[in-house]
Amino acid sequence: MIKKSAHEMSQALAGGEITSVQLTQQHLNRIASVDTDVHAFLHVDAEGALAQAASIDAARSRGEKLGPLAGIPLALKDVMTQKGIPTTAGSKMLEGWRPPYDSTVVTNLKSAGIVILGKTNMDEFAMGSSTENSAYGPTHNPWDLSRIPGGSGGGSAAALAAFEAPLAIGTDTGGSIRQPAAVTGTVGVKPTYGGVSRYGLIAFSSSLDQAGPCARTVLDTALLHEAIAGHDPRDSTSINAPVPAVVQAAKSGDVKGMKIGVVKELNGDGYQAGVRSRFEESLELLAKAGAEIVEVSCPNFEYALAAYYLIAPSECSSNLARFDAMRYGLRVGDESGASAESVMNLTRDIGFGREVKRRIILGTYALSSGYYDAYYGSAQKVRTLITQDFEKAFTHADVLVSPTCPTTAFKIGEKSNDPLAMYLNDIATIPVNMAGIGGMSLPCGLAPEDSLPVGFQIMSPAMQDQRMYLVGAALEAALLAQWGAPLLSQAPVMGGAQ
Repeated sequence: MIKKSAHEMSQALAGGEITSVQLTQQHLNRIASVDTDVHAFLHVDAEGALAQAASIDAARSRGEKLGPLAGIPLALKDVMTQKGIPTTAGSKMLEGWRPPYDSTVVTNLKSAGIVILGKTNMDEFAMGSSTENSAYGPTHNPWDLSRIPGGSGGGSAAALAAFEAPLAIGTDTGGSIRQPAAVTGTVGVKPTYGGVSRYGLIAFSSSLDQAGPCARTVLDTALLHEAIAGHDPRDSTSINAPVPAVVQAAKSGDVKGMKIGVVKELNGDGYQAGVRSRFEESLELLAKAGAEIVEVSCPNFEYALAAYYLIAPSECSSNLARFDAMRYGLRVGDESGASAESVMNLTRDIGFGREVKRRIILGTYALSSGYYDAYYGSAQKVRTLITQDFEKAFTHADVLVSPTCPTTAFKIGEKSNDPLAMYLNDIATIPVNMAGIGGMSLPCGLAPEDSLPVGFQIMSPAMQDQRMYLVGAALEAALLAQWGAPLLSQAPVMGGAQ
C-alpha cells in the first residue's frame, strides 16, 4: 500500500480496503525500518499520528463527509509550528522548543483530516541546498545514500522518495521545495507568493519564503495544494482571492494550443549533459501532446543569484535577531552576574551554525549605514527587472520551463566547503522567488551518466498556478506511458518497500 499514490490510498480508504490507522502504522513501520539510514525525520509523533488516524476512521464510520486526503499520512518540514510538537528549524537554537500554537498550514492540514507523522530534517533555518547544514546531521538521498537529497527541504523530499510518507510539506525561499524534488525524483510546488499562509512559518526571508506541497505525483501535489491554500487574515501578505483550480488542471492535463516558453538563460552552459538531454526529450513529448514550444529571453536572470544573496541574507539578519537568548530557545552562559550582552553573544555563537552565521554577517553588512543603497537597494532594483522579464516572457508563452537544477544529486561533502558552488545549485529556481510567481519541479527521467533523477521546472504567472499543473500532468502522463511505471519504481530504495 505504501507504494501507491495518495489518491489511490484515498480510494482504498473510501472503499474500506484499509483504515487510516492501518495505513498510518504501515508508514510508521517503514520509518522505523529505513530512517536510520535516510534520516529524513527529526521527530516522529507516532502516538499523535495514530490518534489522528483513529479519529478519521471514526468519522468515516459515522458517515461524515471527508476531504479527498482524509486519513492520508504526511511528513511536515520542521520549519512549520505544530502545537506541542518539537519544532527546531534544524537548529540548536530551538532545540526542544514546543510551540504553543499551530501554523495555519498545520491548521488546514488537520481540518482536511491529513495525518501528520512527524517533522522532517532541513538545512538550519532553511539556509542551504543540501540538508548538510542541519544541526542534527545530514539527510541521505534514497537513490544513493552517499548523495544529498537537496535542500533546504531534503528531509521532506527524502521521506517521499523512501516511501516513508506519501505527502509532505516544504518551504521554498530560493528553490528549497523544487531542488530537493528534482534530485529525489519527486514532485514539488512553490505556489504563488501569498497563495499559502506564512503564519507559523519560522521566517528566513519574509519576502521570499513560501510553504508548498510535495508528493510523488502531480495530482497528489495538487490535492495537497488545495488543502493548504487560501486567504489567511493572520498573514498580511496572504492573497484574498480564490485558490486556482489546481486539482481540475491536474486531472485534465490538456496542453493542446498552449505555448510553452523555454528560457534561453536557464538552459545554457554549466548544465550537466544528461540533465539537458532529458529536458530536451521532455519538450518533445509536450510538443507531441499538442503544445507549441517557443524560446524566450529573460536577460536579467543572470543577476538573480547575486541579488538574491543580498536580499535573503539581509532579511535573515533582521528575522534572526529575535533569537537573542532572552525570550525563548537556547540560553547558555547565564551564570550569576553575567551580562545580557554576554549571554546573547555566547548563545548565538553556540546556537547558530556556520552557514547561518555567514548569512547573518552578509545581511548585516548589506543593511549597514553607507552600504544599504549600494547593496540591498541595488538588489531590489534587480528584483524589479527580473519581475519585468517574467511579465514580458508571459506575453509570449503561457508557462516558462527550464531544468530545475544544473546537475543531479552530488556527493555529501562535495560542496560543503565551497559556498559559491553550493549557491549555484539554485541558479534556475531563484528567479521564481524573486518575482513571487509559481514554480513546479517534476521528474523527467534519469541522467545517463549516473542514473540519478533529473527535474523539469515549470513556471506560471502569479495566481495562475493551475497552468503549471496542466503542463505537469501532461508531461507526467507522457513519461509514464514511455516508462511503463513511475520513475521511483526504478530507485534502489533500501528495504524493499511494498
